[in-house]
Amino acid sequence: MTDYIIIGQGLCGTFLSYYLHKAGKKVIVIDESQPFSSTKVASGVINPVTGRQIVTTWMIDELLPFAWNAYSEIGKALDVDLISERNVISFPSSQQMRDFYDRRIDEKNVYLANIEAADVKYNPYFTFLFGAVEIHPVYLINLHYMLKGWRKQLASENLLLEEAFHEEQLKVFPDHIEYKGIHAEKIIYCNGINAYQSPYWENLPATYNKGEVVIVDIPDLPQTNIYKFGSTTLVPWYDGLWWVGSTYENNYTDAGPTELFKRRKDEELKFLLKQPYTIIDHIASIRPAAMERRPFVGLHPVQQNVGIFDGMGTKGCSLAPFLGKQFSDHLTQQQPLLPEADVKRFQKILSGRFSKAD
Repeated sequence: MTDYIIIGQGLCGTFLSYYLHKAGKKVIVIDESQPFSSTKVASGVINPVTGRQIVTTWMIDELLPFAWNAYSEIGKALDVDLISERNVISFPSSQQMRDFYDRRIDEKNVYLANIEAADVKYNPYFTFLFGAVEIHPVYLINLHYMLKGWRKQLASENLLLEEAFHEEQLKVFPDHIEYKGIHAEKIIYCNGINAYQSPYWENLPATYNKGEVVIVDIPDLPQTNIYKFGSTTLVPWYDGLWWVGSTYENNYTDAGPTELFKRRKDEELKFLLKQPYTIIDHIASIRPAAMERRPFVGLHPVQQNVGIFDGMGTKGCSLAPFLGKQFSDHLTQQQPLLPEADVKRFQKILSGRFSKAD
């Protein structure tokens, strides 16, 4: 008998299982190893501003300090540094974008600052025409180290089933669930796009975005910052390499990398960089998000032994720790969930195929 079965060990599954485990609950995590899951392809950046209008990210004043403490805490438990400050140096791609930045700076946006003498500082590295702005603080997360470290910890305590989840073997009862002979109080779906194949969650208004990136070796570019040129971002990666991307496409024919993306990024880098570089790898993944850009967190409105923690979109690095702790407190202490994230906001469409009598 266990308390919770958690499907998936990406960002959401990691943080939820971590906080439940910390609360003294027994968890079993079911996760089939996938080299190109959305978390493993993600840049790991927490940026306080977003979009072409340079607006402040939802809840960022709360999320930033919470994220710093959460990643520092789990990093200490895993004996690895998981979070560092790597502020974004953003190079506006047009005069219009430059004007947007200047307007936000004039409005006293605390996360933005103009960079004096940007031409002197960055001309040796980049080609740019409209100066530069610093976005701060921006955090960079070592996602791979966190996922691998927590997975190792789960395995050492026999809390990991490294296999695919098979929905047809799940049995849901009024007071518990059963899966392959495992009895648990509840089961929580944290398995990305696969969650919406379940009859419990198939009616949620989810959307799927394909992200593609190239991994690039730029030996002479200092890794002290993240560099942004419009939709192209250069993020310090592992082993001295750079993550360069990304696209967020709703219309795609397959989940794999495309030669067109690689060719376009190569052309952009030839223009942007004054340093020699080599494209080392090219990866892609599909990421789920809510159509109204708020995550799915909580228990099914009818089947109260079935939950979901998913749909973080591009803000997973900041949202997953905050909402993971909140969901854990909700499960163990009956604390309320953030209404904007609570999946019960979709009670009507989720209740359609279920009834209290089921």
